[in-house]
Amino acid sequence: MSDPAERPRPLLREPGFRSFFLAHTVSQFGDRISELAFPLLAVLLLDASAAQVSVLTALVWLPNLAGIFIGTWVDRQPNKKRLLVAADLIRAGLLVTVPLAFAFDAGTLAQLYAVALLTGAASVLFNTSYPAFFVLLVDRSRYLPANSALSASRSVSFIAGPALGGLLVQALTAPIAILVDAVSFLLSAVGVARARTTRVPASDGDAATGRLWQRAREGLRFTLAHPVLRAGLGCATTVNYFSFIFSALLVFFASRTLGLPPGLLGLALGVGAAGGLLGAVVAPRLSARIGVGRSIMLGAVVFPASTALVAVAGGPLWLRVALVAGAEFLSGVGVMLFDVNLNALQATVIPDGLRSRVSGAFSTVNYGIRPLGALTGGALGSWLGLRPTLWLAAIGGTLCVLWLLPSPIPTVRSLDQIDVPDRSDLAAAER
Repeated sequence: MSDPAERPRPLLREPGFRSFFLAHTVSQFGDRISELAFPLLAVLLLDASAAQVSVLTALVWLPNLAGIFIGTWVDRQPNKKRLLVAADLIRAGLLVTVPLAFAFDAGTLAQLYAVALLTGAASVLFNTSYPAFFVLLVDRSRYLPANSALSASRSVSFIAGPALGGLLVQALTAPIAILVDAVSFLLSAVGVARARTTRVPASDGDAATGRLWQRAREGLRFTLAHPVLRAGLGCATTVNYFSFIFSALLVFFASRTLGLPPGLLGLALGVGAAGGLLGAVVAPRLSARIGVGRSIMLGAVVFPASTALVAVAGGPLWLRVALVAGAEFLSGVGVMLFDVNLNALQATVIPDGLRSRVSGAFSTVNYGIRPLGALTGGALGSWLGLRPTLWLAAIGGTLCVLWLLPSPIPTVRSLDQIDVPDRSDLAAAER
């Protein structure tokens, strides 16, 4: 029997992880508010069309196309925490300009487009810096519970955030709701700055050498050559493309076609997001029972397929709200089973010196497809109609599982069976 004194403390009792966890939670709540407030502001105050709202969604994700270069530049920076703080402060400053402009009746759709694009760029900086910082906060043996805790806080934000956002928009207007998100980024910057790490980053022998393009290509080559990363990237990219066809139309469809007022729409999204919390909590336990790989596959199917409930929504108001909430609930369970396990598996197989470069490559392909999905959603919604497009998104998204079937992922029972990666893995992949 192990000595209780030798057991690691719960993650939330580790000062560094706790500080980062709180910063992450606050920021996630702010994001949920803005995700609802931005399209509602465009629809309700600027009378935007479905195509214009889809462009707004696309611009948030467009900077991810440069993620491979941003991640390569990030790998050369010794202080990843400083980059995380800078990204939060940049996003806070940009968001503040929206309520200021509307306070003086100067707000325009062009400004929203610009803010969406620039905050998206700052998000890429944050997301490519995060993986290298995460492994300094958490031991390899605790990747799954740490990802579960962070995903759980994100899921809680999906429960309360949309409802809070809907109420703020309804009671105080959308610009004020966006101001709340700006404040959340300030608080997140403080929390990240306070997070202390005890681990020393692994040295990368060629971190300061080689041209930007050469090093970016190295990260992309490693990603595409590794069977786990290649399958995970293909699966995530496919599901993201179709899920953004869906998400680009969700608020417009729910507001205009289903006739849900902002408060009830926020409530439906918030109640449905309880599924995300359930999925984040259950993910480590389910992976222990059926295996990490099978949990990833299950999530890859449940996540997109459940959105079909929105496509069939109709009838009385209570039923419309219930179907939107049900779709969000099941989708939340699926996405957390997928994300928690896949993120932990990927953190296990990527060498330390390549984390930001691989993250950048993932952002370029996986997140870079999102604006294309959003624009496709706007175009198909105008051409085919909203409901047929939502059906297409639900059915097409389930095809993502085809990437996993021939890969090693379905056979992965636990992270313990994965060898610790080193730079020799890169050399082998390049040969």
